[in-house]
Amino acid sequence: MISLQDISLRRGTQLLLDHAELTIYGGQKVGIIGKNGSGKTSLFKLLMGELSADTGDIDLPKGLRKAQMLQETAGTHRAALDYVIDGDARFRKLESMLAEAEKAGDDHKQAHIHSELELHDAWSIRNRAEQLLSGLGFATDEFNREVVTFSGGWRIRLNLAQALMAPSDLLLLDEPTNHLDIETTLWLQQWLSRYSGTILLVSHDRSFLDAVVSHIVSFENKKLVLTNGNYSAYEKQKAERLAQQQAAYEKQQVRKKEIESFVRRFRAKATKARQAQSRIKELERMEEIAPAHVDSPFQFKFLEPAKLPPSLLACEQISFGYERPLVSDYSLNIRSDSRIGLLGVNGQGKSTFLKVLAGNLPQLSGEITRNDHLKIGYSAQHQVDALDGYATPMQLIQRISPKAREQEIRNFLGGFDFRGDRVTEAIGHFSGGEKSRMGLAQVVWQKPNLLLMDEPTNHLDLEMCHSLEMGLQGFSGALILVSHDRHLLSNTVDEFLLVKNGKLEVFEGDLDDYEKLILAQSKADNRAAKQNENANESKLNKKELRQQSAEKRTALKAMKNKVKKLEQTIQNNQKLLASIEEKLAVASLYDDENKEALNTLLKERGELVSQTRQCEEQWLEASEALE
Repeated sequence: MISLQDISLRRGTQLLLDHAELTIYGGQKVGIIGKNGSGKTSLFKLLMGELSADTGDIDLPKGLRKAQMLQETAGTHRAALDYVIDGDARFRKLESMLAEAEKAGDDHKQAHIHSELELHDAWSIRNRAEQLLSGLGFATDEFNREVVTFSGGWRIRLNLAQALMAPSDLLLLDEPTNHLDIETTLWLQQWLSRYSGTILLVSHDRSFLDAVVSHIVSFENKKLVLTNGNYSAYEKQKAERLAQQQAAYEKQQVRKKEIESFVRRFRAKATKARQAQSRIKELERMEEIAPAHVDSPFQFKFLEPAKLPPSLLACEQISFGYERPLVSDYSLNIRSDSRIGLLGVNGQGKSTFLKVLAGNLPQLSGEITRNDHLKIGYSAQHQVDALDGYATPMQLIQRISPKAREQEIRNFLGGFDFRGDRVTEAIGHFSGGEKSRMGLAQVVWQKPNLLLMDEPTNHLDLEMCHSLEMGLQGFSGALILVSHDRHLLSNTVDEFLLVKNGKLEVFEGDLDDYEKLILAQSKADNRAAKQNENANESKLNKKELRQQSAEKRTALKAMKNKVKKLEQTIQNNQKLLASIEEKLAVASLYDDENKEALNTLLKERGELVSQTRQCEEQWLEASEALE
């Protein structure tokens, strides 16, 4: 059980927690939610012992093994596989001890360490690390690449793999799905569902939260509020609670009418029955939970495009990529009402396709015809890195529209929760989420009629993700979206294109169908990997087999010796205890003149009883391991 009692926490001048309480039981999987800056990351640092609370106590079980996903990776020259294995600190320590024992020629110590390694399941550690890397999208030929050669997003994946590799009872994950595609997110979802320990998970991906967590902890008014159920259950409970507040009633009704209007509009133009049914179901559910977001600080709408011609852009037999084509001979006509979601694993060309459409990267062949009235709003995956850190939100909008009135800009930025002095502060000190909101604000301000969005929810909190979702639903232009956020895709696009094996094709079906396809492919890959593993094992030469057998015999011998030694100790202790009991049965021992002798015997008996219990526990563990 993890218990936070009367916790207050201040970072700088900001009070994050004010006499907060929280109890989490072993095995619970808990989603941590709250707006950016509310204290989610600070809560993790408290639990990891990296921060101290201003008041209160934190009680953690004795011997609790903790693991967390690091947010930054140093440019180490270690191989990716070794870096992941480093997550198992106990294995690395045993490995180092074994090397020292071998150097010293200490056979007895080597046998003991081999026994410990056997108990630690060390013989499978390389295979487990390879499975983690494969599950997170790394190719086999990348296992031995140096960490420093990977991009930032792939290094974050390595950090995630390292955290999953660490034996733990408490796993802390902060936005683990950032930089993941849908396929990898589904793999991680399955891995976490099998994890037997306690999980604390910060994520803006509500579909991921719904699939993984059993409880929600929300930061509300500097308190920690625990709710049973996943994120959808939390939303419904919050909606019911807010619906009872008369002050919010009118605002709720306005929001519900907007959603009802969008549902009717979609029903009228839906062309694919299967996708239409799935989409309408999602939208009707949103109508139900609308009151849960009436107190959101984000209230913005995509501005109406100046012009909206029927056809915006046409691709004719284009090929795109870099040194070689990722996709060849593809044709597409983007209409003003096109709402397309791009599917496919990272590296297949989704982001490259958006860059080509945006005009940021030339196609390798073919032709792209753009309407004279086309106005593209391009939200790149890493656009926060391109923002001028010395500029203020006000200045960034004024650079786009020098003649815009200051109050007009302030009103607009308020919808993105930039208010008061924040409008005139340099964004270099803003958080990642705030910079992402600012990048999005720049796109919205330009009144595009074609939105190209590449992972727009990265670094955003759940409330901003919800607001973006609602804004995209009301957007009257065309949309092409790349996102691992299945909920965002389900609620904003009408059709899917799948990028796979050099082809860009229409995917017939909804996201449920796509998930089934991914899981079926994953099972097939696992079967193939197992067959290859068995084939490789059969190819082991006799020398390797003899070496493995010798190592196992050495470890087995050490374990047998340990069991015998413990049995002998227990037997000797029992004889000594019997002797003490005989002495304690003599009546004269309890006379005043024998008080010191009595105390000595009682002390000896207590020590022997304690020692025997410890030996019995060790014997039981060793016997089970031996079996």
